[in-house]
Amino acid sequence: MSGPSAEQRQHLVEKILEAVDPRLAPSLREELARSGPRPRPAPDQTVAIAGHRTAGKTRLLPLVGALLGRSGVDLDHELERRHGQSLRDWVAQAHDSFRQAERALFLELPRGSLVSVGGGFIAYHAETLHPCYTLLVPISFETYRERLLSDTTRPRLRPGMSLEEEIRSIYEQRSLLHARAETVGLADFLRAFVAPGGQP
Repeated sequence: MSGPSAEQRQHLVEKILEAVDPRLAPSLREELARSGPRPRPAPDQTVAIAGHRTAGKTRLLPLVGALLGRSGVDLDHELERRHGQSLRDWVAQAHDSFRQAERALFLELPRGSLVSVGGGFIAYHAETLHPCYTLLVPISFETYRERLLSDTTRPRLRPGMSLEEEIRSIYEQRSLLHARAETVGLADFLRAFVAPGGQP
């Protein structure tokens, strides 16, 4: 896959900004226009798209892939395809087995891969991301809560709690873990593909 032209980069950056949490898009645009780090992944460095559930990682995968000139793999979809069972049932019935398979598949990927990982990946497998360029997709709690309450296809992670309690506790816990992990923010990533002043 060859890299995109300047015009294509501009289009892709706009598409990525349109695909993220609409509550955060204005602040991301402001941040993008400011000077700051412009880190690009090395050509042979695996790029992992990570973040909370419902943040839009799967939606961003082909857009980031087009920007980088790489094809991408959705780890959750690939796990379902290889193992022939839905993540909803697998996580509910054999959580540890799912986490082991998730880790094993990630470690099988060749260097230089582009992969979107599940919402719990940093919480369970942060050390596997140390050599990677980990792009953290942001989402506000309000949007996270709204999306999870309306999406009945996702597995419950803490069925002993009410859904509201589960949503808040997981968001807060994983936000702390995300803050500790070595990641690249979305605005910093996009800044590497635009000219100073925020123009691609």
